[in-house]
Amino acid sequence: MTQAPFATHDVLNQSPPFEDVNLFTLDRPLVDAVRAAAGDGAQDELATFGGHWGSAAMAERGRIANENGPKLRLFDAKGFRRDVVEFHPAYHELMAHSAHGGLHNSTWTPDGRLAGGSAEVIRAAKFFIAAQVETGHLCPITMTRAAVGALAIDPALLAAVMPVLGTRSYDPAFAPWPQKRGMTMGMGMTEKQGGTDVRANMTRAEPDGDAYRITGHKWFMSAPMCDAFLVLAQAKGGLTCFFMPRFTPDGRVNEIHFQRLKDKLGNRSNASSEVEFTGAYALRLGEEGRGVPTIIQMVSLTRQDCAIASSGLMRSGLAHALHHARHRSVFQKHLADQPLMRSVLADMALHVEASTALTIRLCHSFDRAPADAGEAARMRLLTPVVKYWTCKSAPGFLYEAMECLGGNGYVEDGILARHYREAPVNAIWEGSGNVMCLDVLRALGREQDAAQAVLAGLAGETAGLSGAAEAVAFIAKALRGGDSERLARAAVERLALLAAAAALNGIHPAHAELFARTRLTDARGDFYGSADLSVEDSRGLLARALPES
Repeated sequence: MTQAPFATHDVLNQSPPFEDVNLFTLDRPLVDAVRAAAGDGAQDELATFGGHWGSAAMAERGRIANENGPKLRLFDAKGFRRDVVEFHPAYHELMAHSAHGGLHNSTWTPDGRLAGGSAEVIRAAKFFIAAQVETGHLCPITMTRAAVGALAIDPALLAAVMPVLGTRSYDPAFAPWPQKRGMTMGMGMTEKQGGTDVRANMTRAEPDGDAYRITGHKWFMSAPMCDAFLVLAQAKGGLTCFFMPRFTPDGRVNEIHFQRLKDKLGNRSNASSEVEFTGAYALRLGEEGRGVPTIIQMVSLTRQDCAIASSGLMRSGLAHALHHARHRSVFQKHLADQPLMRSVLADMALHVEASTALTIRLCHSFDRAPADAGEAARMRLLTPVVKYWTCKSAPGFLYEAMECLGGNGYVEDGILARHYREAPVNAIWEGSGNVMCLDVLRALGREQDAAQAVLAGLAGETAGLSGAAEAVAFIAKALRGGDSERLARAAVERLALLAAAAALNGIHPAHAELFARTRLTDARGDFYGSADLSVEDSRGLLARALPES
């Protein structure tokens, strides 16, 4: 008699899949942060979004898109140059669902003005949720949204683009953007010799009638199948920003030649390329020599999304770890009831709750900045601070979440290994940690009074919290001193912790005090689980993080 394969064992003591859940309503810290940031009117919309993105079908799309990455096709069967990137249908489905949710355009009106209200907060909550399912496809989504900020400098071009970019349709066809139902936009800034120092770029731009011809290369061209790109090149008047479509106005494929796709640690579903321009058609965006100020309107928004995505990844890591620990038994007790594991999970939950509050509070500043000078200053100062802290926190946090699942967390069958590989890119893209610290110093130098007012506001919002007064004094001294660059990382990290405590204090004062006591003082060790949290505190944190079914 032939024995059936795997007949000698049953599958026991394994946690069920964390799917077919509502990624919004189950996340009490997110629900409360959105409410505190004037997003209460969108609760039903976000609950619908959270239920859809928490489905098993969406999780499966994320898995398949990462296991079947993009492929570069330089030529067709007859030898004609094509320069196209092919994606698995699961990737296109993810893009379509994000576009339908407005992740690429909901902060703008159909004519490209700021949508106002709580548009940034509502969109951030959706982006936070989508990042928990599949982060790679969000690269072209965030660049498309952010590009509108730079396009606003050219009202005529913006007016032409918005009827296509402003739809909630995703159109993957390789065709001129004016002919499509919807469009996406990418970005090309980095060159081999310069990296962060874009003023060292060597790509050249020569006038050609009302347009320009671009010749040169980019070491990183994000999302190469986008319909158009914002590109930096050296014109006669200096470094300039250009709008470069995939097709020229007469319908020919533009002279944008991909050399290869990057073989990245993570971000596998998304394509990043090296590219060569051989007289590529482009339109000037802004004045010659004003390339950096023009494109920085885009970069501030993409940095915001790096922080949102990192916070979302950490939230997902916590949810999967806590879900597993509540179902997995070891030594006759569930893991979540073991004192050591409970301490680790509660400490992680406290970090995620503070990160969520901080990120959504920053987006609230983006909403209010046009009408409130104080919020505008807060947005400018804290955007690099929040990106620095959340993005640099995520890899270590996700390692801890993987460890909570043991060997199951380390294998590629689960989502945490993918999250772990995904996390580092947000700290690198759109400015590394050192660049963020330098941007904080620049903000302090250019707008010293406004920045000091922000710091004073944070001091008021954290008054009475453990270690807050000492943190304010350290930040002020470190950032104003003659040795500020050497101390910038320490000061920026402290500023992020202070801002997180302030944001959390407006939502859950008791947890704000826990966060301040364990982060702003010396009451915590180097790793999660070393904070002195009582059994009652731990239970409260975990109940808010993920209600038990």
